[in-house]
Amino acid sequence: MSVPHLLDHIVIAGPDLAEIVDWFRELTGVTAAPGGTHPTGTANALVALTVDGAKRPHYLELIGPDPEREGEELPKTFSINRLKKPTLITYAVHPEGIDQVVERARAAGFDPGDVEELSRTTADGTELTWRLTQAAAPRNYAVPFLIDWGTATQPGLGDLPSIELVSFERIEVNPAPQQKSLDALGLEDGVAEIREARGSRFVLQLRTEDGRDVEI
Repeated sequence: MSVPHLLDHIVIAGPDLAEIVDWFRELTGVTAAPGGTHPTGTANALVALTVDGAKRPHYLELIGPDPEREGEELPKTFSINRLKKPTLITYAVHPEGIDQVVERARAAGFDPGDVEELSRTTADGTELTWRLTQAAAPRNYAVPFLIDWGTATQPGLGDLPSIELVSFERIEVNPAPQQKSLDALGLEDGVAEIREARGSRFVLQLRTEDGRDVEI
C-alpha cells in the first residue's frame, strides 16, 4: 500500500455530475462539495484526502458535464462523452518546476504535453487559475498530468469534506511501457506505484469515518 508523495488530485469522471456525487455518498457516506464550472463545459465537486488523519495537498475531483451548459453534446474532457458510469480516469501530481519536468521528460523520450493555463469559476463566483500539462490525443491516462497552482491555495488544503486515503496505485498487465513513461518524468515515488496483475486500472483505497475500507 502506498500514497505517491506528489499526488495532487485523483479524477473520477462520469456522464452526470449529480449522479457521481450521489454514487460517492452512497459508497463512502461523504458528500462532495461543489467545486465550480470550467470553460470546457464541465463542472466538479471535491473531497479532500487525509493521510493518517492529517490534511495534505491531495483531493478527489468528481467531474461531469456542467448541468447549466448549452446543447446536448457531452464534453470530451477526460472522455466524459464516452463514459456510462463513474470511472476513476487519471490523476495529477504537483512537482516543483513544472516546465523543467516537461523538458526533462521530453529529453527522455516522453512528451507530457504543453503547459497551459486553465481556470474554473468557484461556487462563490471567484475565478481560480492554475497551470497544467495537456497531453496530445490519444492521451495516456495511466500517466499523471502535471499541475502548478501558483499562488492559489491547493483545494485539498481548503475547507472541504474529507475522507482518509489509504493507498493509490496502478495495475498493469505489462508494466514496462507505463513505467518507462513515468521514469521519464523523473519524479520517483512522487507518482503512483505500478503493480503487475491482471487488468489495467487504478486502485484507490479509502477509509470511511466509521472504519470501513472502500476500494474504487
